[in-house]
Amino acid sequence: MGDHTVMSETLSTADNFTLYHHGSSVCAAKVRFAMAEKGLEWKGVYIDILKGEQFEPDYLKLNPKGVVPTLVHGDIVVQDSTVIIEYLDQLAPESSVHPTDAWERAQARYWTKAVDEDLHPACGAVTFVCSHRHTVLRNLGPEGTTKFLASTPSMSVTSDWKSQKDGFIRHGFEAPGATEKVKLYDTYLKKMEAALDGCNEWLVGNKFSIADIALTPYVNRLAMMSMRGLWENGRLPNVESWFTRIEALPNFKRCFIDWVPEELTNDLRDNGAMSWPEVAKILEITV
Repeated sequence: MGDHTVMSETLSTADNFTLYHHGSSVCAAKVRFAMAEKGLEWKGVYIDILKGEQFEPDYLKLNPKGVVPTLVHGDIVVQDSTVIIEYLDQLAPESSVHPTDAWERAQARYWTKAVDEDLHPACGAVTFVCSHRHTVLRNLGPEGTTKFLASTPSMSVTSDWKSQKDGFIRHGFEAPGATEKVKLYDTYLKKMEAALDGCNEWLVGNKFSIADIALTPYVNRLAMMSMRGLWENGRLPNVESWFTRIEALPNFKRCFIDWVPEELTNDLRDNGAMSWPEVAKILEITV
């Protein structure tokens, strides 16, 4: 990975980064990870997305989609995790997490593009179906859940996320598209397995990069939901070895684990374990 602690001369000690984020948000975790690898300090504003704080009017002025993260740098507001990381790499290019080789950079972009277009919506679906639906229903009750769902902007994670999230929370695995999202998620684990075949320790050019940063939150989400069976027991050994390396990185725990409140960590673990047999059934995994 190299030394990511050196700051660009374009950044002075007076530069302030404020990150609006949430502990369990995969996109927020991705930015926290990238900033840690780049050695960038930031101030945080914690937005509890399970209580609907992302739909408060003041926050919607910063991020009309009602999602996290949002980066505020002086008078500049940057949304969307992939764009935020590219913005930070422009400010501090010597600690860039993007490959310098043109072809390797293109390959890394294939991964980040796939994450934004396919894997992230699948993760949102699987997370709500397997875990968040239980947390929201328990903590907010019927009336609060209705208000929570109604607050979702019409254009959010996807153009139809409002109606999809309603179905995932109310109907779980029976919701339209839920089974397909589980299978799509698994497809990307298999793509990772193929990319890591041979002697490749990392996804692109055998060097740690934005590709690994981008995929880490999504594999970690499954791990936190007690679903390591998707790659363990010989199913996807390259992914298993890759994630072991990821978990051993100095910045992993403080970027992905420490920010998740204990109650939410327990919910993800317990709700996920309860949902795992259904996921395994969909993917024909013997448990």
